[in-house]
Amino acid sequence: MIPPLDVAALPPPARKVLDASAPPPMRAMAARGIVPGARPEHVVAIVAALTEHPDAAVSSVASATLAALPPPVLGPALAAELEPYAIERLARALPAGAETLEKLASQPRIADETLVWLAKTGGERLTEIIATNETRLLAAPDIIAALYLNKATRMSTADRLIDLAARNGVEVKGIGAFREAAAALEGELIAEATDEPSPDDLAFDDAEAVAAALALDVEREETFEATADGEEQPTKKVLPLHAALAQMPISAKIRRAILGTAAERSLLVRDKNKLVASAAIRSPQVQEPEVVRFSASKNTHDDVLRIIGNNGEWLKNHQVKFNLVSNPRTPFVVASKLVLHMREHELKALERSRDVSAPVRQAATQQLKRKGKNQ
Repeated sequence: MIPPLDVAALPPPARKVLDASAPPPMRAMAARGIVPGARPEHVVAIVAALTEHPDAAVSSVASATLAALPPPVLGPALAAELEPYAIERLARALPAGAETLEKLASQPRIADETLVWLAKTGGERLTEIIATNETRLLAAPDIIAALYLNKATRMSTADRLIDLAARNGVEVKGIGAFREAAAALEGELIAEATDEPSPDDLAFDDAEAVAAALALDVEREETFEATADGEEQPTKKVLPLHAALAQMPISAKIRRAILGTAAERSLLVRDKNKLVASAAIRSPQVQEPEVVRFSASKNTHDDVLRIIGNNGEWLKNHQVKFNLVSNPRTPFVVASKLVLHMREHELKALERSRDVSAPVRQAATQQLKRKGKNQ
């Protein structure tokens, strides 16, 4: 929670402008950044406060002023110690990519919520600056999550953040696949921060470029096709993406599984490494149609099917439940619970099917008998 502006701590000229009884002309001038006798940091605080003034005309002018403060005001204000409220309003007002944001991120009184916002929306230079304050990151893991989930953050930096949290026993709950990401780095040598991007950074960016180029064509179509022996292989369209992902280390695959496109998830959910596959299904980007496809595919990893089978929201879709029961790779502990939800014609189909395991067929037979007794 960002504290409100402490008006009482401001000097008399600032308090006078912000007082409810202030003359409208004085308030209008202040909204434009003109406050005689006030220091630059106080001018910023006043303009920030006026962006939320009930008079729409005042708030509109103040918002425009805050987004384009002149250097003679903004420079000295950033050299001083701004209040958390003023920092937050300024961070939201400044255009993305502004160099001023980098100085703002180093303000000693910046609130965690403001750092999360900057970590989530900042470019590479800004995320690198935020990532250096390890003490602050460990105290506020949401900042780590925001950096990791920002594609502008270098892959090598994302690895250092996950390693930092794991070494200090901090679980970053904002990253759904945090445990997979941490496990992928166990025993790995974590590269030190450098000015130049690492090979892993470049590979991550290359995959992003390939995925973006393919997204419009691929994400509306199946990304796999069946071969003569019933196996599935990537379509010709996604082969370049398949190659780009294949050359990446496990930790980078996990991050692309979380942040990437549907085409990437279709590839990575089938990855031989269960950490990568699990991260793909835990991605916050996953949509229900993907879950339907993954639950039906015999190439889907057992762990992925287990995760799907333990997700109550996805199991509201009956097709997902039937797919899981019908899939021979679904762990029996998951399939056996879902047999109870099958309809009579589905149970009869399962009873006759040779694609499911004997225990599932037996469970279907038992459920049919129970249904017969209850009719």
